[in-house]
Amino acid sequence: MYNIRQISEDIIYLGCSDRRLALFESAYPIPSGISYNSYLIKDEKTALLDTVDKTCSAQFFENLEAGLDGRDLDYLIIQHMEPDHCALIEDIAALYPKVKIVCTAKSVGLIKQFFNFDIDSHALVVKEGDTLNLGRHELAFAMAPMVHWPEVMVTYDKTDKALYSADAFGSFGAIDGNLFDIGINFDCEYLNEARRYYTNIVGKYGAQVQMLLKKASALDIKTIYPLHGLIIKENIAKFVEKYDKWSRYEAEENSVLIAYSSVYGGTENAANILAGMLADKGVNGIKMYDVSHTHYSYVLSDTFKYSHIVFATTTYNNGIFETMENLLHNIAAHNLQNRKIVLIQNGSWAPTCGSAMKTILEPLKGTEIIDESVCIKSALKEEQLADLECVSDKIIHSLENC
Repeated sequence: MYNIRQISEDIIYLGCSDRRLALFESAYPIPSGISYNSYLIKDEKTALLDTVDKTCSAQFFENLEAGLDGRDLDYLIIQHMEPDHCALIEDIAALYPKVKIVCTAKSVGLIKQFFNFDIDSHALVVKEGDTLNLGRHELAFAMAPMVHWPEVMVTYDKTDKALYSADAFGSFGAIDGNLFDIGINFDCEYLNEARRYYTNIVGKYGAQVQMLLKKASALDIKTIYPLHGLIIKENIAKFVEKYDKWSRYEAEENSVLIAYSSVYGGTENAANILAGMLADKGVNGIKMYDVSHTHYSYVLSDTFKYSHIVFATTTYNNGIFETMENLLHNIAAHNLQNRKIVLIQNGSWAPTCGSAMKTILEPLKGTEIIDESVCIKSALKEEQLADLECVSDKIIHSLENC
């Protein structure tokens, strides 16, 4: 049975949600699932904006047939060539032989890599500023390379003042009935997973996101239709403001994130004592993670949120304990910038993890390591409490001067 949602008189939601998938892109936990959004515009001409993941194919084709209601499909607009959005292109071309596939030149090359049908006979290649008239709806295309693949484009509906934003402004999480962000507590119910999605999927490409935001700022946008997550109407300004901060690598919170790994509890104890000192001195909103327990995607997300970060870990195999090392390499790979950092190391006989952490983090643009003096030998000793007090004072001073 088809499951379509009428968004407006001539726009239909054809997407689906997957609540069984454990890891998005085989990497990121999605305890609340993921949505794959696809939209059909029914005008004098019909246009489908993107397809869905192959796991949803049976439902999707029922939805598309019902949405078209006997009409042919004139255009398939491909904004992004990742298989969770483009898996069904070849099937669409077979079902609707006259369909024109609207895409960038780079997408044509990727289609030839993924599929074996004659894309050249279907392709309608568009570039920056090109338009497509469907009748009442006039669509304009803007290139968004590396947000987050090089072929990406977004689509602006001049008639409805709607931005079909590809992977921008998306979020982890299935669609639980409500398609829109209307009536939800955006900060409490939505923002954390939207931030985790952005930082892990798009976060490396801040400069490219800034270019897209500049283009978007010239448009009158009343609705944002992303490929994952809720359709955004009420919180456009807030979401754009967050994207601006994230892509500039500016912290949202002038507070402290403490990320630690601990084998036998000595490093964890030092992290907890430092957190208590900071709290006693008036720091609010402190966040702590045991990185051996919490998936790195959550910790990385909060490194984009907090201004000051403490990394505390153990020397292991003459290097960094593996869960912390994995986190730090992911932070570096996602291009985090402009953070104040404290390093705490533990090493029972040969503490080397501090210098190894510094090697990974120091090249990050705008990063300042404000303290690396604390070295635990197995367990924190009473005489080292003064060292932690000194570290807490440095963090306080830095917070006050941000």
